[in-house]
Amino acid sequence: MNIKIIGVGKLKEKYFKAGIAEYAKRLGRYCKFEIVEVPDEKAPESLSQAEMDEVMAKEGERILSKIKDREYVFALAINGKERSSEEFAQMLNQLATYGHSDITFVIGGSLGLSPAVLKRANEQISFGRFTLPHQLMRLVLTEQIYRAFTIINGLPYHK
Repeated sequence: MNIKIIGVGKLKEKYFKAGIAEYAKRLGRYCKFEIVEVPDEKAPESLSQAEMDEVMAKEGERILSKIKDREYVFALAINGKERSSEEFAQMLNQLATYGHSDITFVIGGSLGLSPAVLKRANEQISFGRFTLPHQLMRLVLTEQIYRAFTIINGLPYHK
């Protein structure tokens, strides 16, 4: 199985990098795992709706350029479907069972994901109604992917 996370912006904080690196190393026994960063669009603090739409569209184009046709895509969105860790594990296991070996998760920038990216996604998932920094979300998502594989394989990590 190939799992990819596409994230907008560079991961800067060492503690996020260290946490993600640890889970990425652990994931190596279950899948090919990679994180792809696309540049965020520079924009002033206060934007009109049209300017926000333009920023999201440009970031969306960069995201979409990193997605292949065969990939099953999850867009992380506040309005997406929430799942428990067990349900998330079951979903990944079912995708693998039914021939979806290329799975991509997309985390947008500070303004969210463009309509084009949401349209391309096979599913939208949510980790709750909290707003989290996209850098922290990368760490949380990576941990949950690792947790899913431990659940699938009946390992005690999840307890």
